[in-house]
Amino acid sequence: MTGRLVGVDLARTLALLGMFAAHLVTQEGDGPGGVSSLFQLVAGRSSALFAVLAGVSIALVAPLPAVRADPGGHRRRLLLRATLIAGLGLVLGLLDSGLAVILTHYGVLFCCALPVLAWRARSLAWLALAWGLLSPLASLALRTVLPEPTLAVPSVAGLLLAPVDLVTELLVTGYYPVLTWATYLFTGLAIGRLLQRTGPRPRVTRALVLGGGWLAILALAISRLITRSEQRRATLLESAGLGGTEWSALDQELRGGFYGTHPEGSAWWLGVWAPHSGSIVDLAHTTGSALLILGACLVLTRSTSSLPWAIMSGAGRATLTLYTAHVVLLATPLGDVGPWARDTRSGLLLHGAVALLAGAALVALHRRGPLEAAVRAAVTTIPVTPPPGRAPAP
Repeated sequence: MTGRLVGVDLARTLALLGMFAAHLVTQEGDGPGGVSSLFQLVAGRSSALFAVLAGVSIALVAPLPAVRADPGGHRRRLLLRATLIAGLGLVLGLLDSGLAVILTHYGVLFCCALPVLAWRARSLAWLALAWGLLSPLASLALRTVLPEPTLAVPSVAGLLLAPVDLVTELLVTGYYPVLTWATYLFTGLAIGRLLQRTGPRPRVTRALVLGGGWLAILALAISRLITRSEQRRATLLESAGLGGTEWSALDQELRGGFYGTHPEGSAWWLGVWAPHSGSIVDLAHTTGSALLILGACLVLTRSTSSLPWAIMSGAGRATLTLYTAHVVLLATPLGDVGPWARDTRSGLLLHGAVALLAGAALVALHRRGPLEAAVRAAVTTIPVTPPPGRAPAP
């Protein structure tokens, strides 16, 4: 398969807009449980979609024949890319943006692809399934002996002053723990390898839409079944430190989401859905949602005129640049007052509109985002040996 998959860029644009919404809308609202309906729609799902698409992108920029011709060169390229992204995240973590900046976690997450970069789609799919089932169990066991997380945003200061805490939170106890989030990366790698081999054929996109949709629904059904029991509700309330209160208090917290991990007091948490909880059901639901959205985007861009989708998906080609600009803007006074401020409808509209317009401009100019271009320029300084009969990779 050759050429750029516009459907992947479109899915990445939707993930970016979803993260903007999660950052900018007020959590309280008139939705179920007193939580904003828009917040409930995007919380947890948009960042998971980003992580799945990260795996897809890693597979697409490092085709299997090329990796097998020079595995060391491609791994060095990926390691450099991961270092640059994580380093940018550590710098952004110094800003008072009020956001749990995800880039440092993403950089570390990319390193999980290093040992499996030469694996086929089937092996990666089995790895993702096993990881999604076992990593929440490992997290639950490890967190009983690890210190309580500080929930500090990873930054250069944290790296210098508390490196052990930083590593622990990046891997296990933080906002986006790599231990469980590797499930998304391995899933994306499997999908990327599949798309490389077959392209976005109808049977592939249909499997993504139907399989992802059913997985997402099944996960929610399991969670609903578990939380219907009064006895299990009491157990969950007790383990969350809300013993003796009404279920509605915990239900509102579940709808708003956790901060990367669920409480440790009961194994029933592994089957409960809540955004950013890291439970088995959370990983299953958000992975299914990501596959559904990716499949739908591939269907749309394949079955209708490509030009409008190419323009709309332009922001998906510059997510690193646009996300960084979003964080920097929220760290300025504009993030608290005026039309760009969080918790305002105009803030979400302006952030989204500027991202889409900037993306459309990049498509028209046939340019990459500035940070994407800089990372690519750095990464391609590492030479790789092309497969037999092919020109060197750019």
